This record gives sequence, structure tokens and C-alpha cells, in this order.
Amino acid sequence: MTKHDSRSAAQFVAERDRLFGLLPGCFAAIEHIGSTAVPRLAAKPIVDILAGVGSISEADALLEPLCAHGYVTSAEFNATLSDRRWLMRHANGRRTHHLHLVVFDGPHWTSHLQFRDLLRSDAAVASRYERLKHELAEQHRDDREAYTHAKAAFINEVFTNVA
Repeated sequence: MTKHDSRSAAQFVAERDRLFGLLPGCFAAIEHIGSTAVPRLAAKPIVDILAGVGSISEADALLEPLCAHGYVTSAEFNATLSDRRWLMRHANGRRTHHLHLVVFDGPHWTSHLQFRDLLRSDAAVASRYERLKHELAEQHRDDREAYTHAKAAFINEVFTNVA
């Protein structure tokens, strides 16, 4: 986890524009999510992208063309996901982007944008989240899935208190 990198916004815009250009008409919208989308929040140097599609079957149809243009994915991992598809992109031997294909305006789309917007607008929640991420990164150094799962409890708690 590193200090916020202000270049993340430009990296997102460049990749969003590249995706729209590569696959015109395939995405309803593409949004910057995750910690790199929140100014001043520490983050891993990986840009998270949320791409809205019409259905999961449309997302499945995009996997091959996206992989032909620099993304990689895991069929086994995606088979465990009912509500999204996940890909990643690398440069210079390191992961640079995570691409989440979800149904546009569906629950996954909405919750990701709500959480991002809450972190952008509430410095206290963002600060608590940042502290938790540092703790979890230490606890789960070698287990990305455990790290992600542990963050989910905080996210659920935040949404419960906001509702």
C-alpha cells in the first residue's frame, strides 16, 4: 500500500478511452472505483475499473476480445462469480489494472459507486477504511482473497450505518 498517486486518475481515463475505442458500443459506462479513485487515500498501485454491460452473458462474450487486447483472466475464478467477471492487466511485470464487468445499474454497479462516493465525501470514513486496509495488508500479506473478504465486513457496516 502506498500514498495516493495523483496519476491514477489519468491512468483510468487513458484505459477507459482505450476500452471504449477497442470495443465501441459494448459498455454502457466505465467508472473509476477502488482506493485509487479516492483522492488522498492510500492504495495499491492498481487502477480498479468498473465497466457496465447489459448482462453477464455480454460480459462473458467480452472476455476473449479483452484478453486479445492485453487483459488476462481466470476462467476458474470467474466461474465462482455470479454477478461479475474479473480481468487484470499487467505492464513491466506488475499488475496495473483490475477490470470488473458488471450489469450496468445492477446491484454490484450501484454498490461500488455508492462506496466510492461515500469515501470521496466523508473523510472520517475514508480514514477508518485506510487504517483498516493497512492492518489487513499486514495480516493477509500472502492471501489476496482473505484481504478482500476482510474488507467486506467494514463495507457492510458502513452501508448499514448509512441506511
